Amino acid sequence: MQLFFLPNLSKNDKVAEFDKEESKHIFKVLRKGVGDRLNITNGLNYFFEASISSISKNHCKVDIKTSTKGATLSYGLHIAISPLKSMERFEWFLEKSSEIGISEITPIICDRTEKKHINEKRLKKVLVSAMKQSLKSHLPLLNPVTSLKEFLNIKFNEDLFIAHCEKFKKTTLLNSIKSKSSNLILIGPEGDFSETEINLATAKGFKNVSLGDTRFRTETAGIIACHTVSIVNM
Repeated sequence: MQLFFLPNLSKNDKVAEFDKEESKHIFKVLRKGVGDRLNITNGLNYFFEASISSISKNHCKVDIKTSTKGATLSYGLHIAISPLKSMERFEWFLEKSSEIGISEITPIICDRTEKKHINEKRLKKVLVSAMKQSLKSHLPLLNPVTSLKEFLNIKFNEDLFIAHCEKFKKTTLLNSIKSKSSNLILIGPEGDFSETEINLATAKGFKNVSLGDTRFRTETAGIIACHTVSIVNM
């Protein structure tokens, strides 16, 4: 099964059109023609089955035949994570966390963050590609990059955790997560959070947690956190 993405598609729509880039891919690369069936998601937990009604290298129009609600996460997971000096590794985190299951991602600038800017458009494409590849109907929300201090001023409704390697009193994330709950986990940069940042987060209600005895790369820590929450909810 091949999955296509149309973000503005509503469950009540009867027709839809792809943009020029996707139309060209469907027409020239996949060599689809009138009458061929396409499977589509809107990234908002709906799948659609459609039939091509007209197509050219710049235009592809479809008739929507059916719409069905896709599987939704039984839990909420928001990971706020520092961008990496290697954006390839950060993209790998986005891809794999999307495949495992995540609700929301916020890039946060910390004291030791080396990469201060991100290509938001490219990163959103990575998430879309991962959603399509794993045949999911949910597109994780990628928030704009923000400083950790600004982020911590937000009022959150989730269970709050900060994962780090510093010698604070901690519990394991595995033993801290509750099934079917909504969680926000902070993951620091290469070099970890500073002690000042950890104290600031705990003052805001974040609980200190450990991901294990090993010192992990930032992107690995993000994936372990994501997988741990997924395991608790299996």
